[in-house]
Amino acid sequence: MTDIPADNLTMLTLVKEGGELEISLARRPVPEPRDHEVLVKVLAAPINPSDLGLLVGAADVRTARASQRDGLPVITADVPAAGMRAMAGRIGEAMPIGNEGCGVVVKAGASPEAQALMGKTVALLGGAMYAQYRCLPASACMELPAGTEPADGASCFVNPLTSLAFTEVMRMEGHSALVHTAAASNLGQMLVKICAKDGIPLVNIVRSEEQVALLKGIGATHVLNSASESFVDDLTAALVETGATLGFDAIGGGKLASQMLAAMESAAVKRMTTYSRYGSDTFKQVYIYGGLDLAPTMLTRSFGLSWALSGFLLTPFMAKAGPEVVGRMRKRVVDELTTTFKSHYSHQVSLTEALDPAVLAAYNAKRTGEKYLICPAR
Repeated sequence: MTDIPADNLTMLTLVKEGGELEISLARRPVPEPRDHEVLVKVLAAPINPSDLGLLVGAADVRTARASQRDGLPVITADVPAAGMRAMAGRIGEAMPIGNEGCGVVVKAGASPEAQALMGKTVALLGGAMYAQYRCLPASACMELPAGTEPADGASCFVNPLTSLAFTEVMRMEGHSALVHTAAASNLGQMLVKICAKDGIPLVNIVRSEEQVALLKGIGATHVLNSASESFVDDLTAALVETGATLGFDAIGGGKLASQMLAAMESAAVKRMTTYSRYGSDTFKQVYIYGGLDLAPTMLTRSFGLSWALSGFLLTPFMAKAGPEVVGRMRKRVVDELTTTFKSHYSHQVSLTEALDPAVLAAYNAKRTGEKYLICPAR
């Protein structure tokens, strides 16, 4: 069995009463698994936008400065007054970070489910993954094929299951096609491959011609540049062709969600045979599932009266969908781990390197095509 140290290097984020955010590494005891649990040596954990929401929150990373405590790096950054109000509920609580990861089970509890995972490479979901070791229930682990690279297994949950969830929501709610923003992301590229394989019309919205070329290169049919002067007309034409009435928006702020609803309405009106001053009776739905733009969401009411704008989170969806649907989704992720659901990382860093202010500024920028992977065992 792998030698297990006494200390577990763990990343923590803390909002202080005085208006500061502190990100640090701490030596914590390695936990002992209970009967239904396993202890995993974490080998890789991605930095997702959802992780940054906890890690950095509303702090101004431009003010980040480095120091040390007990020989370990510490980053301190100022938090504006509005940010302190937004994070009031977490003041004074040092919180671990990292939604998902991949590692090897090095110790297992007494239950058959836990023992069956001993020595296996597993994908993990459950928070606190920016640590050298993670103890969690066997049910929160997904066994991966022998020989799976940690980088391939690290992003098995958030992006793959979210992209699959979009298609499940489409079917459950009676839509037949999708619109997706920030579509050149790892998640967006997975969605392109899923929709191509499943025969689902997909309209992809990106922010540059380079991203248009990227998605066209992997087989996307409809790729629109939101910076183009003809964007609204192009979007309407794509929605006329595909009939998409369901959108998922990773941007959040600004007017993009409104533009999606308005273009859906314009496409629906073009299909109408009689005039109605209330607009079309075609129901249009946009879900906001990210916050790449933290500005207010602006709606210009030009999309009739049959519409909805809601938030979307993966975990509540999985609870609602039930174990049969989730089990089917998880199996597909494992089966297509190195094809449809392969993630690409531009940088791999250790826990210590992740607490360099320059590195923090880079991954907090959330640039498309730049995805960071933390390797805690380094």
